[in-house]
Amino acid sequence: MADAKKLSPSLFTLIWNVSGFGVAFMLSEFVFDFRITGTAGPEILGGKAFGLAKMTQMGINVPPGFVASTDACKLYYEQNGTLPDAFWRELDDHLDQLELQTGKRLGSTTDPLLVSVRSGAPVSMPGMMDTVLNVGLNDATVEALAQSSGNRHFAFDSYRRLLQMYGEVVLGLNRNLFEVAMSKVMTDTGSSNPSEIPIGAVENLVEIFKLLINNSSDKQFNQDPREQIRNCMIAVFESWNGKRARTYRRNEGISDDIGTAASVVAMVFGNLDQESGTGVCFTRNPSTGEPGLFGEFLQSAQGEDVVSGVRTPDPVSSMAQVLPAAYTHLLEHAETLERYNREMQDIEFTVERGKLFILQTRDGKRTVRAAVKIAVDLVQAGLISVDEALLRINPRDLSQLLLPQLSSNHNFDVVARGLTASPGAAAGYVALDADVAEQRAEAGDPVILVRPDTSPDDIHGFFASNGILTAKGGLTSHAAVVARGMGKPCVVGCSALEVDLDNRSFSFGGVTLKEGALITIDGTSGSVIIGEPELSPASTGAELEVLLKWADAKRRLKIMANADTPIDAVNARRFGAEGIGLCRTEHMFFGEDRLPKMQAMILAVDDERRAAALAELQPFQSQDFSEIFKQIDQNPVIIRLLDPPLHEFMPNRSDVDDPEVIKRIDELVEANPMLGMRGCRLGLMFPEIYRMQVSAIADAAIAVHEWNGRWPQVKIMLPMIGFPSEMERLRNDAETILQARNVPGVQIGMMLELPRACLVVDKFLNSADFFSFGTNDLTQTVLGFSRDDAESRFMGKYMDDGILANNPFESLDVAGVGQLIGIAVNSISRAGRDVSIGACGEHAGDPDSIKFFHDVGLNYVSCSPFRIPIARLAAAQAAIRARTTIKGTGVETNPVEAS
Repeated sequence: MADAKKLSPSLFTLIWNVSGFGVAFMLSEFVFDFRITGTAGPEILGGKAFGLAKMTQMGINVPPGFVASTDACKLYYEQNGTLPDAFWRELDDHLDQLELQTGKRLGSTTDPLLVSVRSGAPVSMPGMMDTVLNVGLNDATVEALAQSSGNRHFAFDSYRRLLQMYGEVVLGLNRNLFEVAMSKVMTDTGSSNPSEIPIGAVENLVEIFKLLINNSSDKQFNQDPREQIRNCMIAVFESWNGKRARTYRRNEGISDDIGTAASVVAMVFGNLDQESGTGVCFTRNPSTGEPGLFGEFLQSAQGEDVVSGVRTPDPVSSMAQVLPAAYTHLLEHAETLERYNREMQDIEFTVERGKLFILQTRDGKRTVRAAVKIAVDLVQAGLISVDEALLRINPRDLSQLLLPQLSSNHNFDVVARGLTASPGAAAGYVALDADVAEQRAEAGDPVILVRPDTSPDDIHGFFASNGILTAKGGLTSHAAVVARGMGKPCVVGCSALEVDLDNRSFSFGGVTLKEGALITIDGTSGSVIIGEPELSPASTGAELEVLLKWADAKRRLKIMANADTPIDAVNARRFGAEGIGLCRTEHMFFGEDRLPKMQAMILAVDDERRAAALAELQPFQSQDFSEIFKQIDQNPVIIRLLDPPLHEFMPNRSDVDDPEVIKRIDELVEANPMLGMRGCRLGLMFPEIYRMQVSAIADAAIAVHEWNGRWPQVKIMLPMIGFPSEMERLRNDAETILQARNVPGVQIGMMLELPRACLVVDKFLNSADFFSFGTNDLTQTVLGFSRDDAESRFMGKYMDDGILANNPFESLDVAGVGQLIGIAVNSISRAGRDVSIGACGEHAGDPDSIKFFHDVGLNYVSCSPFRIPIARLAAAQAAIRARTTIKGTGVETNPVEAS
């Protein structure tokens, strides 16, 4: 950004006289004529002006104009709401040129020049900043406009619009002041919309609006057209920091530092007569991606009428009947602009006395379903490369195609919000415990299981329910992990939710509802709604399969699934998993017929009883392993032996009457169970547990071999390993069992989820065949955060206050946890061992984390089945970006993209 002290007319302006044409083009650091913008892109001109400039230079009919750049906006804020005199002189010079170009003059009493002053950021922020139309009208020029147009109603209606916009945008008056006055005049005259108000009443309304401005503001409406333009430009720059713009940027992840440009464009009038009109259209259907114009049109109207709802617009195709020549030109321009920009376009246009003007083109907002189809179509049309198509889709958005979604324009109140544990939306009748959920589901009712928190006892309620909502818990809580594995929408940590099991009721703030009430939850946004808004159905389509096949051909990372049951394995294959990277054996004990046997094993008072209980559990594990092996075929299956502390399998103490059970529950309670008797420590203290599991794996492998003559690709993974002696003892135990059963080729590896293991990983190279970073626990142990407590107690405030930019349990803490992962990977690499290294926490389904895993050199990631398409695309994007960075060239991009 230039130093304002250095700005002077001689340095600030460069005038190119084009001989023979009498046209003077001006190039400056801050103001650009649409006809010549040099190499300036949307980051300087703003997306709107960049598009107008490119269309002007292509020969498309665009109203003449110029733009004050985003650098001018930045300078405005740097200089505490002021701009140097040199800038304003440059603005006046461009206004002089605009008068020459149009043959009209600002303030003329015969044929006045009127302009719009429009905002336009480098990235699309539709409706978030301000625009003022009909600038240049005053008490004298309105009479001149009435005379030159031959339409007095049009002239005074345009003046009325300027007064309202100027009052709201420039002077900051409440919109309601003008709406009330307008409504009264319409009622008094029996008019259904402003275009029907008689001319005498419109002229009276102009005077009323001027009085409102003079009485409600310390400033009066400025009658000087050039001063109007100055004031409007400042208002546009001010709107960059308006509340709605700041909120939008925060939600969309847009930087506050890029600023907005402000365009000054000669007005064309869609409300001049019946040969005029205005509209907005897309070059494709923004919901489906199907080609063809899709939009709206209003005859004899200005652009604000289309979007304000004052009048009901017609489909854009209706132009073919009333303005056929203009419609033909619109079709031609739409095709030209889509091909030129190589992207679906969102086009604003006006027709003035039969002549079409394009007022804006930018890349159109669309659903992910449409985005996928458009990307594939454009590749097949030869307009973009496969790399570009893959980079245009946000991997996170793919979840919208896999599960029902809550529409963004639903009219229901969101009564509470929680953590987005598992995507998708579901509606159902509230059940406050798993038994009621099962009963209602058996009766054919859709169910939402609502609990303070969940435990393995609730598993039958999970199967019965369409979705799960809990008051407590984090993104790696029981409810979150199980729901993700099942592909069921889930919202956890909903702090506004209170569940009263005694009275069979629940409440959000001051709203209390009884069990059986109908609610909707959205695991994609964390929203909770009373009632049942319409949900968008899951919709994948052939184009998504094409896109993901392209992604598979580009990525290096192998994509595996976290799958704990045969049903999970089916879903994993369906979504394209290349094996199972994490089979959590504890989840196999949650079934109604299994949990009592698991609890009997835990309650056993001696080795004999414990062995008897384990003997009853082993067939269940063998059966599940066998079915998973069959579903995955010859792809690898990594089975993690029992990890969680035993108390998680026990019922809540308050629900138990048996003194012996209560005593055992009390014995199992730990001060810090996540760092206590769990993982490999459990296997070393009670070796019969792990021996039973390894025996079950051997049984299943033998059964599959007898079934198809092939040994499954089984791997056993040991959790929470911190010391080489732990790994060596447990490996020896497992190998003894496998060798005794003649089961060949089973690799035995370990999870890297403790900082010590990462730092001394070279000490494990002789005892571990592979490694997998358990990033959930590794994040917890590196940051010193109890994950459930962090997410329910302080994580939200940390993010709101900017202490943390992201939740480290959702997106990997690259600077801290990532550095430790890098140390471990480098240590393995230096040792020269060719071993597989992966990641199997929920970060393995997060696109930003996947990029890091690719860059650091992992071999695979493993995520929940319903996040596999996200991971496939994210891994391809990581590979594309890494390849272009290494080569020192950018991905092939659109050279003249109108944003």
